[in-house]
Formats: sequence, C-alpha cells, structure tokens
Amino acid sequence: MDNHDHNDDNNKTPMVRIQSTVEMESFEERSVEFEDESLESPASIARKKHSFHAAPHISAGGSDHCYAEEIIRNSVIDSIKIVVFSAKINLLMPFGPLAILVDKLSGNHSWVFFLSLLGIIPLAERLGYATEQLAWFTGPTVGGLLNATFGNATELIISIHALKIGMIRVVQQSLLGSILSNMLLVLGCAFFSGGLVFFEREQVFNKGAVAVDSGLLLMAVMGLLFPAVLHSTHTELHFGTSELALSRFSSCIMLVAYASYLFFQLRRQNNVYVPVSEGEPQIEGSSDDEEAPEISKWESIIWLSILTAWISVLSEYLVDAIEGASVSLKIPIAFISVILLPIVGNAAEHAGAVMFAMKDKLDISLGVAIGSSTQIAMFGIPFCVVAGWVMGRPMDLNFQLFETATLFITVLVVAFMLQEGTANYLKGLMLILCYLIVAASFFVHIDPTSVEDNAPKPSP
Repeated sequence: MDNHDHNDDNNKTPMVRIQSTVEMESFEERSVEFEDESLESPASIARKKHSFHAAPHISAGGSDHCYAEEIIRNSVIDSIKIVVFSAKINLLMPFGPLAILVDKLSGNHSWVFFLSLLGIIPLAERLGYATEQLAWFTGPTVGGLLNATFGNATELIISIHALKIGMIRVVQQSLLGSILSNMLLVLGCAFFSGGLVFFEREQVFNKGAVAVDSGLLLMAVMGLLFPAVLHSTHTELHFGTSELALSRFSSCIMLVAYASYLFFQLRRQNNVYVPVSEGEPQIEGSSDDEEAPEISKWESIIWLSILTAWISVLSEYLVDAIEGASVSLKIPIAFISVILLPIVGNAAEHAGAVMFAMKDKLDISLGVAIGSSTQIAMFGIPFCVVAGWVMGRPMDLNFQLFETATLFITVLVVAFMLQEGTANYLKGLMLILCYLIVAASFFVHIDPTSVEDNAPKPSP
C-alpha cells in the first residue's frame, strides 16, 4: 500500500499494521486522522483529536462556529452509536423503561422483577465498557482499579437500596453471591473458554497477584467467621450487641487493610498484575490484539455518570419487587439474592474476563475476576456495614454459618486451583460445576432468620 502521496512526513513513521476492511467500514464516516488512531498511543490520539477539533479556527468567517457545531454533533452521534448500538446485548435496554411502565400500570412484582433484571444486564455490561475505555487514559494500575470499582457499582447500588428499606439479608446474600459468582462462575468460564481456544497448551499467569488476593480473601473470611460463630455458640458478652459491635470494628479494620492494599498497588513500581509474558518475545499475532480507545476520556466519564444513574433507578424497582417475586414465583429469596442478582451485576466482569482469556491475557482475567471478589469482600461488605451504621440499620458481618462456610470452601477451592500458575479448560469446567453445586444448595436452603421470624413465640 502506497501512502507516500499524502504527506512526506509519513515516510518518517513506520507502519505498525494496516487497518482491516472491517475497521475501515465501521469508521468510514470519520476522517483520516481517526482512521489511523489504532496505529498510535492514546496520548497521540488525544493530540490528534485536539488538533482536529481545533482545525476549524484556522478557517475564516462565520462558518467556523457552524463547522464546530457540526463536529460536536457528529461526535455525539458517533459516541451514541458506539456505546448504545454497537453491542447486541443492548437489545435488552428497552426492558428497563418497560419495567417502570409495568410497575406504574399493574404493579405485578414478578414482571417488574424480571424486566428490571433484564434491563440492568446491558447497563452493567456497558458500564464495564465505558470503564475500560477510560482505563486507556489512566494507565494499567489505575485502570485495573477503575475496572474493579465500576464493575462492582451495580452490586453496591442494589445493596444500598436494599439497606435503605431494611432488607439486610438481601444485602448480605447479594454481596456474598457476587464473590461466589466472580470466583467460580466468571473465573471458571474464563479458564474454560481460554482453554478451548488454546487447547494444545496450558495458559500461564502471574502467581504473585493471586497470592496477595487470596490472603485478603482469607482475611475477609476471618472477619465474617467470628461474628457467625459468636452468634451460633451464644458466647457473646452482651447478646445481640457484641456481635454488632464486633462487626463494625472488624469492618473498619478491613477498610484499613483494603486502603493499604490500594496504596501498595499504586505505589509499587512493578504492578502485581503485569503479565508474566511481558518482556518475553511476543508470539505471532500478539500485535493484532492491540486496540485503541473508541471514545474519548470525557465521553467515557459522561457515559459512566449516565449509566450509573440509570442503574440506580432500575435497582430501586428491582429491590422493591424481590419479595413479591419470591412469593409469586415460589423461588427462595436466598436463591434470588445469591445467584440471580450477582449474575446480573457481574455481566461486565463475565464478558471481560472471557474475552481476555480467549486472547491469552489471563492475568487481566484474573485481575477482573479475583480482583473484583477481593474488592467486594474487603471494601463492599465493610462499606455496607458502615453505611448501615450511619443509616441506623443493624447491618453486621454475621452472614450465618451456611453462607460463611460456603465462602470459606470457595476461597480454598479457588486457591488450590490457582496455586500452580497455570489454567486449562478442565480447571474452568470444575469451577463451573462447583458453582452449580452452590446454586443448588441455596435453592434448597432455608434462611434461619426467616425461620426465627416465623417460629411460634413461647408462652410466658
């Protein structure tokens, strides 16, 4: 391909790769500057965009203002096309407004719950996409933290709404389910899909990052275990209050530990999630995996704000319909909270982890799945305890023995799976099957708190 006729300066820049026909067709309405973005770094892309938008000032007369407005309008239209219309999963977006309409007209909790659930799925996925785009401009470490933070935004928003109306068990079980879903289902699907793509060899990842997160997850298990044991053995100093006080103290300690973990990650020169293959000769075709951001930094921030606000609205309808849906559909609230809600909230992590595993970027998949579990365990759960403290809600770390034992066994199983630093489709299949066992267990599990509430009171 001969590009010498465009500009003599192009001779000084080596061509890294030539855009494919698909890329040219998807961006045919853009200028030459935008077509060549995939060849350059995010910094150079930002400079090109700045110079492109600044170009109208060079022209003369009143056409400058009209041309600038047209550029902005085209940019907004392109951004909407990329974020809203580029993914097939966005076909579920109309179910969100439909859920609100059904709630206003009929008040059928089953349909409101089902439609809200479907409506949140694409929003959670697009929230992860916008975060991924923003991560291009922040660097790998901050980008990884952003992915984990906004990847869990859906679960935290649902939890805060449930906490406001006093549904403490829904908060506890949905956060627990988010950890179980990330560690078993998301990671299992990533290992399984990556193992099928790279069937003839095992994928390798950095064991150092996994060891740090495994330690934090075990610390979270410790924080949840002691209040549950105190409650079950009736060995509290002050029945009903010591357990709550211990939970609040432990939550503050866990938040300090997580803040230290963030400081460790941000200040450490070598990021713990640097892929083990970095520094080695790149395998054939690895350069094709390099992509450029599709939307700008400010577009990413604006879309993050819009999607977060819309998820917050739908979450309120979803939480309000949980109890009615449980009764009409005859599904235990524990199963809805531990299995259904986290699957919806983890849509972004699920898609991202599988995609990166199929590109042989298993360290990023681990950073998303295990890193997200660590953040829910060490930040999400303690944060909800402190938030409940502020709201006057008795949110504690007593998740009951069944839930705590499930989390403990899950952490041990995943830790053993990851100790070799290799992954294949068999390990992924085993993790998925473990998740099916957990799901079946919660389907037949009776929440002890509901038993205590429905038990006949002893006569005086």
